[in-house]
Amino acid sequence: MPELLARKLPCRSSEKSESDFIAFSDQSGRSSMTYSISESDWRLFRQLHSVALERFCRRVLDEIARLSSDPGKNNHERYLAVFQLMQRRDRELSDVFDDLRRSTALRQLALIQSHELLREEEFGRFSAQTRGAVQILLGE
Repeated sequence: MPELLARKLPCRSSEKSESDFIAFSDQSGRSSMTYSISESDWRLFRQLHSVALERFCRRVLDEIARLSSDPGKNNHERYLAVFQLMQRRDRELSDVFDDLRRSTALRQLALIQSHELLREEEFGRFSAQTRGAVQILLGE
């Protein structure tokens, strides 16, 4: 059996389509297998999606508290720091959590993992196939 090579498909939110899945191809480049998330993993993902969102928001609020109370800056500097942080984190939040669909679940799960928003035991509840697909997307 030829060695399978994984390739990442476009994952930018503006490029989503029905081809938003991992494609595996052999060394000649021919697609030999595709994988989308199973029904049981999809149900689990929907549960853990909200857990990860809460953790993300908690981190951002903690960052805001730290920036807004920085004694080395005046009020305007603190305001600007919080504003810039919110702009960055809002883009991240949108990339990671918006457009919750089964066809985008693997990409979102990989992004959630890249932000370390799920505990090891939570991620371990997914099937080996889904965990492997996420690891491929993360380049592990």
